[in-house]
Formats: sequence, C-alpha cells, structure tokens
Amino acid sequence: MSNGRSRRETRGPIEIVKNSWRGRLARPLECVPVTTGAMDDRTTTHIVWDWNGTLLADNHAVLEGVNAICRFYQREEVDLDYWRSVFTRPLQVCYERLLERQLTDEDWTQVDKLYHEAYNQLLHTCGLARGAEQVLADWQGAGNSQSLLSMWFHDPLTELIGRLGVADFFSRVDGLVGPMSGGSKAEHLARHLSVAGLDPATVVLVGDVVDDAHAAESVGARCVLVTTGMTARSTLEATGHPVADSLADAVTLAVKTRV
Repeated sequence: MSNGRSRRETRGPIEIVKNSWRGRLARPLECVPVTTGAMDDRTTTHIVWDWNGTLLADNHAVLEGVNAICRFYQREEVDLDYWRSVFTRPLQVCYERLLERQLTDEDWTQVDKLYHEAYNQLLHTCGLARGAEQVLADWQGAGNSQSLLSMWFHDPLTELIGRLGVADFFSRVDGLVGPMSGGSKAEHLARHLSVAGLDPATVVLVGDVVDDAHAAESVGARCVLVTTGMTARSTLEATGHPVADSLADAVTLAVKTRV
C-alpha cells in the first residue's frame, strides 16, 4: 500500500504514475506513454481485467439483484444456470427476455434501481475470486502490467479494490461514470487503452461475458473468457476466443493467444 506519497515506477512500455492511496482512489490512475523501441515480437505484456464475475466472486449478489426484479414484476425467480443462459448486453435486452415484456424508460430506471439496491445489500459478502490475488501478484512480479476496466460504478469500485487490498496491482482503474449502467464495454475499452498509451496488439482482456470479447475485437486486442461469471461455457466458446475455468488458466492462455 502507499505510504501517502505519490510513487513512480516503470513497467514495460508505459510509465505508471500512482496517486497516493487513502482508502479510495481520488481520481483515476494516470498512465503517461514512454518512448521505447519497436516491439519485434508482439507478445502479451498487459492484461486488462474485468471485475464483476472475473476478479470479484459476486454471483450470489448478482442473482439476488436479478430475483429482486423478478419479484417486483411478479415473475418466478430464476437460478444461476437460467440467468447465464439469457444474459447478454445491452442489459435492457437481457431483462426484456427475462421478463418477457418490452421495458419503457421508466421500467428500465426501476430495474436498475431494484438491482443495485439488492446487490449492494450483499456486497459486503463478496470477495476476490479464488486465486485472484496470487495471479495478480505473479503477473506483476514477472514484470508485466495490468489494469482494471469495469462496467460497475467507479467510486464503489475503487473503494472495494482498496478494501480487498488489490489496488496497487493496477496501473489504471476505470469504472462507469454516470447514473445508469448496462451498455457495451467497447467504447470504454478504447478510451482506457488510449489514455494508458497501450498498443492493443500487446493487450489481452480477461472477462466473463460475450461483450468482453466484442470489446476486445473492436480495438484489435485479444481476449480470454472465464467461466466463473455470468455466461454459460457454450456461449463463451461460440465466440471463438479461448475459454478458461480459472484465472490462472486464463493467464496461461493469455500468454499463448494471438490476434
């Protein structure tokens, strides 16, 4: 953890400037490009991690949020396998499938509110996915860099990674800024890589949903998908991207994966 002063360290092709840590990130971490020689072998040097369902084991909280919506709309509650079978982005389409009705803007506001109220009540019971801290430490210890990009809200995201003790593993942390969630990660990933000064050809995105694959494809990065979150293995495999059952296996595949 930080000693209260900013610190500067260099990992690979980017120079990382970390703000002092006082229980939360005062602002997103800055990444300033550093001039380096051309890379002859464009191997993986940076992982962009997804959070919910990937590094964070929160399936039970997600399912409670979904079932809070089911109860409100008088629909039978669902189990995790069913939710995985219908999960997609944009999330509004997903919930329209679940509820078998079109959602008005008012409905969508209500759905968003119900979900996050129920999810947040269980957030204190959510911890890191199995092996997450060791995987992050090993990747960093090998001289590589990594960052975190989530479609969850930025402020609670940064607070939680601080509480769980993994903030210092990331060169940059970006969460959603704004009142609503549920869109695609593609434009957020493009901005994340641009600000960090990262070459997409050296980046692998590790996530748990098909939208992660689409986001990686949109910027020319690679992707490894994990079965630990909200998507059935068969659905992940249909994307054509490598699929892993653990974070450690995901990193192994990330090193081997090519565009």
